[in-house]
Amino acid sequence: MVEKKADIGSKKLVSLAPESWATWLTNCPDIQVEELLDSNLQWVGRENDSLMKVSTPDLGVFLLLVELQLRYRRKMPLRVRAYTALAEEKYELPVYPVLINILPHVKDPQIPSCYESEFNGIRALQEYRVINLWEVDVNLVFEQNIRSLLPFVPILNGGGEEQVVRRALRELRADEELSELESLLSFFSTFVLELPVVQQIMRWDMAVLRESPLAQELFR
Repeated sequence: MVEKKADIGSKKLVSLAPESWATWLTNCPDIQVEELLDSNLQWVGRENDSLMKVSTPDLGVFLLLVELQLRYRRKMPLRVRAYTALAEEKYELPVYPVLINILPHVKDPQIPSCYESEFNGIRALQEYRVINLWEVDVNLVFEQNIRSLLPFVPILNGGGEEQVVRRALRELRADEELSELESLLSFFSTFVLELPVVQQIMRWDMAVLRESPLAQELFR
């Protein structure tokens, strides 16, 4: 199939289940999402950036920055560094940045978890957490009820089986907040299952799906 050159709109995805995202990304079960913040920071701001104001009893109030990419790009470390600094300056809170890569990049198998540079003896360093979805065990989604990952089940480790996709679809349709992301599950299912199988499972017209307003918003 032809892959679209597009970013996944994390603002849309995160806004549907912010608590689920925050808990999974920080490994803090007692985290509270206080506010979804404006992520348009001066020159930096796109639909694949999401910024949340969160808090925990131990860490206090901080910012959770989510950068969701279809595939890793070499400029991402610099981008995360710039975005982290701008967010910290604007909101005057510490920032926990997370880079999520949905699909592996054939040319860049090694994905750094920090930005480093040095010029004339001055060194810059920005660390961030990296999550590669193809390395995430699909069983965790169901065992730990990580609802925010249901649309990505087909591309998770062990998620490419038809029965697993069917289970994800059932749970997605049962969740009023996430049911509209069935199209996203359909899209990623085409990476691991034959198109007729996906059409039979989802009962979607894939040609119509790709032209729908929701698909255009998610994959632009």
